[in-house]
Amino acid sequence: MTSELLRKTSVEVGKLIADKEVTAVEVTQALLDHAHKLNGDVNAYISFRDEKALQEAETADQEIAAGKSRGPLHGVPMAIKDNIYVGGETTTMASKIHRDFVPEEDASVVARMKDAGIVLTGKLNMHEYAWGIDNNNPHFGAVGNPWDLEKVPGGSSGGSGAAVAADMSFNTLGTDTAGSIRIPSSACGLVGLKPTHGRVSKDGCFPLAWSLDHIGPMSKSVEDAAALFDVIAGFSPKDPTAVDVPVTPTLSALDGSPKDLVIGIEEDYFFRDVDSEVERLVRAQIDALVEQGAQLKKVEIPSLAISEWTELAVSLSEASAIHHNDLVARADDFGADIRFLFELGELFSSVEYLQAQQARRQIKKDFAAALSEVDVIMAPTLPVMPPKIGSEFADLNGTDVDLVMAFIRYTGPSNLTGLPALSVPAGLNDGMPVGLQIIGRAFDESTVLRAGGFVEKNDPMEGKRAPVGA
Repeated sequence: MTSELLRKTSVEVGKLIADKEVTAVEVTQALLDHAHKLNGDVNAYISFRDEKALQEAETADQEIAAGKSRGPLHGVPMAIKDNIYVGGETTTMASKIHRDFVPEEDASVVARMKDAGIVLTGKLNMHEYAWGIDNNNPHFGAVGNPWDLEKVPGGSSGGSGAAVAADMSFNTLGTDTAGSIRIPSSACGLVGLKPTHGRVSKDGCFPLAWSLDHIGPMSKSVEDAAALFDVIAGFSPKDPTAVDVPVTPTLSALDGSPKDLVIGIEEDYFFRDVDSEVERLVRAQIDALVEQGAQLKKVEIPSLAISEWTELAVSLSEASAIHHNDLVARADDFGADIRFLFELGELFSSVEYLQAQQARRQIKKDFAAALSEVDVIMAPTLPVMPPKIGSEFADLNGTDVDLVMAFIRYTGPSNLTGLPALSVPAGLNDGMPVGLQIIGRAFDESTVLRAGGFVEKNDPMEGKRAPVGA
């Protein structure tokens, strides 16, 4: 019964708790026991908060017994990435420098989660300062991919991806600056949503690059992603990048038919230099939607040709500005990989940074033009498969390519544009998950999630689950 319970989605568990078929305390204790048992192998958690979690679960049970419902995730236990602040509790950023950092206040997303009655079980491992894609952390150890513990889970939200895939958290939050929600979601077989920039307030989240950072859900299902997104979406005056626009619920808007969907395909960038089996799986899912009535239309986005340089120029410059003082005063306390990236970011001139912003404007313009003709753009999430932990390269049809540049190539453009982008499972390649990416119009997460639901309903994973789990 415990394994069956832990394998359920967060919405399914929330309904069981609401219907009093199981208590939040029972669910939370079962999750904590399971997470503690697996953490030695998976290393998804940096810290647990057992006592506080059980207290929060008991409060949820009391409220539900009194007839007070806080929504579909009331009483559901989950952990969050360890760069998102819980007031009065250590938030490490998976770093040596901030190992003992204690923020005073909750992040806005955490406050919203608490208001929704969500139980917080702990903080999840990540690439140091969220600046990397393999989650091979020199301070807190590497995270294993539950589909194959010898392989990377993706990053920087690798602990988040691994925790949900291994049933160590029913749902979770990650952050995304160049793909760090979608990359581990693809690698771990999850649904990961990077919302529109400004849709989810990010005050109380340690920044990597101010203009590129996003917070979003990493979930077992599209329904779960919608439910958690509905909790965290909204404006906060504490975040200068937040946009004050109406928030429309997405969980209640998932129904529909592929017949109403116009899918855009951009061939020159998103289907160039891609693993042949990844391409086959992604195209097969798109073809399945077309067979069900969706329309397919080719689009052109010429400025994608400069997107990789633009992403690096913006992200490296902004990240180096954030960490400049520590880089000067205590450079040896950074992991070697991110120290190199911060030092590299110091080399960009102000002219180059501003040129990158001009390039970014053109990329936004080209995406807007393409999305005026279609509802969404579909592409692979990753062009290559996750390699073994410690590898600096990935295999691209028999050729070694740089892992970092390969992993962020298809995801980075949506950070530059700020457009919503979702990764959904598209099947398995040699036993490892492959992700399909869905990019939509600004503030139209509903259509992106609905399209993801169409893919999910076709069961590309054929019911298969990660071998390491409940």
